[in-house]
Amino acid sequence: MYYIRRGFVVQSPPMSVPPPIDEATAAFLRGPVSISVASRAAGNVPVLVRCSGCSVSQDRRRVTLYLARSKSAALIEAVRATRAAAAVFSLPSSHRSLQLKGSDAAIGVPAPRDSEVFARYVEAFAAEIDPLGHSVEMVRALLWIDPEDLATLAFTPIAAFTQTPGPGAGAPLRPAAP
Repeated sequence: MYYIRRGFVVQSPPMSVPPPIDEATAAFLRGPVSISVASRAAGNVPVLVRCSGCSVSQDRRRVTLYLARSKSAALIEAVRATRAAAAVFSLPSSHRSLQLKGSDAAIGVPAPRDSEVFARYVEAFAAEIDPLGHSVEMVRALLWIDPEDLATLAFTPIAAFTQTPGPGAGAPLRPAAP
């Protein structure tokens, strides 16, 4: 790509491609974690929705979140307007938390296998927080989405941060050692 700078035609540097999410992080994102995703509406008003699961693409460059279309109208509108998304993943038993940000978010229709991924997530998350005093039935009621109401929000992470409470919160995420 070429552009004009100070009256000269110059070639832009190649766009950097963010590295893929490492396998340990991908497993954490798919695991029994609490997931919230946010975007911004007009006037930079934040819009937040609880998600019911996550999948990570085979090349680990893109994440897909599952949400209820009927409860997410404001978020869906905000994502369509800005394409911005920030998702937080937190494991209740340890409070380990990660945040991913993207600028190419898109709302989609789930693929046939997505209903299975979503259903497994709900059961795994229920098992994660049952020992913490939250009944499996309550979690199912909170997170279950009618398959006809299921929507996806997919994006490519361009930034990742640890958000675990403590002195390292907000630090850029470092890939796990091989």
